[in-house]
Amino acid sequence: MYSRLRQLRTDFSISAFIVGLIATMVSYAGPLLIVFQAAEVVNLSHELVSSWIWAISFGTGLSAIVLSIWFKAPIITAWSTPGLVLLVTSWSAYSFSDAIGAFVISGLAITLLGFSGLFSKIMAYVPQAITTAMLAGILLSFGVQVFVSIPDFPALATAMLISYLCAKRWTPRYAVVIALLVGTAVALGFDRMHFDTIQVELVKPIFTMPTFSLDAIIGLGVPLFIVTMASQNAPGMGVLKADGYDTPASPLIATTGLASLLTAPFGSHGINLAAITAAICTGKEAHPDPGKRYIAGISSGLFYLLFGMFGATIVSVFSAFPKELTAVIAGLALFASLSSSLTSAMSVPSERESALITFLVTISGISIGGIGAAFWGLVAGVLTNLILNGDVRRIVKKSKKQDIDVSG
Repeated sequence: MYSRLRQLRTDFSISAFIVGLIATMVSYAGPLLIVFQAAEVVNLSHELVSSWIWAISFGTGLSAIVLSIWFKAPIITAWSTPGLVLLVTSWSAYSFSDAIGAFVISGLAITLLGFSGLFSKIMAYVPQAITTAMLAGILLSFGVQVFVSIPDFPALATAMLISYLCAKRWTPRYAVVIALLVGTAVALGFDRMHFDTIQVELVKPIFTMPTFSLDAIIGLGVPLFIVTMASQNAPGMGVLKADGYDTPASPLIATTGLASLLTAPFGSHGINLAAITAAICTGKEAHPDPGKRYIAGISSGLFYLLFGMFGATIVSVFSAFPKELTAVIAGLALFASLSSSLTSAMSVPSERESALITFLVTISGISIGGIGAAFWGLVAGVLTNLILNGDVRRIVKKSKKQDIDVSG
C-alpha cells in the first residue's frame, strides 16, 4: 500500500489533475441537465432528483478511481447520456419503483455481459480504423463548437483559442489549463459569471425498493441496456484503443455494470465507459507520458465524488459559467484526440473506405430504434469492411475455434 501511494505521488502532475477537473466539468455542464428534463416527465421531487445525481456521481467517481488505479490507465466512466434521452421520451408510462427495477435489470445484464467475456470477443472483430473513425465522428461536433462559439462571445472564444495555440507552441502540456484560466478571466471581465445562482446543499441519498414490471423491463430496461452498450461502452473502448491503451474490455464492462447495479436503488439509471470525457483525459494534454495519464482518471473520479455530495447544487455551480466557455474548453481539450483519431482511421489503405463510412454515419446524427449514430456508424463500418476485405469462412472458423478454446 505504501509503495502504491508513493507511486501516485511520483506520477502526480498538475496538468493531469486539471484535465480530470475539465472532464468532470464537461459532464456536469451538459448531460446532467438532461436529468432535470427526465425528472420533469414524471414530476420527481427535489429530494429524489438530488439522490439520483448523487447516485450517478458516486457510481461514476468510484468506478473511475478503482479502474484507473487497477489498470494504471485513464479509465473514465460516466452516466449514460443516451439512457437519459431514452428516459425523457419513455419514462412517463412507468412508476418510479418500476423504473428502478428496470435500471437494476439493465445493470445486471451489463455485469453478466462483462464477466462472460462476450463483449471482448465482439470487439476483436472490429478493426481499429473503424473504432477510431467512430470516435472522430463523435468528437467532430465538439471541435466545431470552438468556432461556432466565436460569433456568440467573440472576446472569450478568440482569447481562449489564441492562448491555447500560443501555449501549444511554448508549453503544450498546460495549453488547456491556460486556455481555461484565460476564458475564466475574460468571463469575469465581461461580468458573465453568475455566482448569484449558486446554492449549497448537501444531498441525502434515498433508497427506493425496486419493483419489477415486465412492461418496464421491456420498455425501459432492455432499451437502456442496448443504448448503453452500443452508444457508450463501444465508443469508450474505442477511445482507449485510439490512444494506445490495450486495456481488456471485460473487467471494465463488468465493473461499470456492478456500479450500475449497486447505485440503481438510489436513482442511477446506469454507469458506463465514457467516450467524450475519456478522450479529454487520454490525450497528451493530460501528460506526455501515457503511463502517467491515469492520474487524470483518479482526479476525475475524486471530483465526481466531491460534487456528487452536493446533489443538484453542482448544476447551479456550472451554470455560473457562460455556455460558450464550456463549449470552447471542451473542444480545445479534444483537439489532440480528434487529430490522432482521424490520422489513425486513415492510416491503413485497405480500411479507409470502411473508416470513412463509419465517420460519415457517425456525424450524421441518425437514430434508429432509439440507438444513436455511433452504433450505426460502427455497424456500417464493420459491414463495409466485411464486403471489401472480409473472408466470411475465416471469421466463422475463428469464432468456432474461440468457442472451443473457451469451453476447453
